[in-house]
Amino acid sequence: MLRRLTVAVAAALSLALPATGTPAGASAPADPSAPGRYAAGYVDATVSAAGRSFSARITYPATAAGNGQPVAAGRFPAIAFGHGFLQSVSKYSSTLSHLATWGFIVVAPTSQGGLSPNHSAFADDLNAALTWTVAQDTTSGSRFAGHVDTARLGLSGHSMGGGASILAAARNPRVVTVANLAAAETNPSAVSAAATLTIPVQLVSGDRDGIAPPADHQRPIYAAKPPAKQLRTIKGGSHCGFMDSGSLFCDSGSISRTVQLQLTRRLLTEWFLRHLAGDTGYDDAVWGDPARTDPQVVFEGVR
Repeated sequence: MLRRLTVAVAAALSLALPATGTPAGASAPADPSAPGRYAAGYVDATVSAAGRSFSARITYPATAAGNGQPVAAGRFPAIAFGHGFLQSVSKYSSTLSHLATWGFIVVAPTSQGGLSPNHSAFADDLNAALTWTVAQDTTSGSRFAGHVDTARLGLSGHSMGGGASILAAARNPRVVTVANLAAAETNPSAVSAAATLTIPVQLVSGDRDGIAPPADHQRPIYAAKPPAKQLRTIKGGSHCGFMDSGSLFCDSGSISRTVQLQLTRRLLTEWFLRHLAGDTGYDDAVWGDPARTDPQVVFEGVR
């Protein structure tokens, strides 16, 4: 009789108490290396703002995938993305589309694509892209009217564009965070600009980068930047591995492009979900043991 009573009490308790590991009513964060819940739409447009005008590819959360599709319901944070030296915006399509599936509007200027780019002007173009996107929220007839979270603005980019994203952030008090790829030192100096930033910044690098090696580019930016900051180094990652395809004079790493891009998308998405969208459910993925013990990505960071 006593044994039956004990079993009954234990069964009742097991139904009344939440399972360990996940708080009651909470769910584990979704895997940010996989596509998010939105389709990725895109459109090419002329961006005119802050006295600047240039073409850009805008990738956004949509009701269906493809060119010119309607924007999905909701308001979404905006990110301006800067391409690398002599690189087409199209070489980043998979990463920009991935961010769109997770609820980010990404504007990628095609400006400064020649042999003698002006880094300072490129930074201004990135900020103009954000200014333009914010204005679209209240522009009658714009596909983005009523869809931009104007308080959540971020910056990103690759190589030259990564360095320019640091310059742009130092000039724009509305920017909430920066996360970039193989950021290169620029003229004017991204290192000097980083020293003025107090917003959270993530630098993603590849330890086999033969074009903008971490020791000469990302690490000085990281060292100059006050907290909060991260330097996440992909083991075996190369400079050109951050793009969908290589080009003349590209380097290579010890991991495949497919693997590097998957890691890249995870790192960027986790960071922007945490520090741009404000989803604290990703705090552990960005700052906790999963980040610090990642076997594929070296963690360095100070909050």
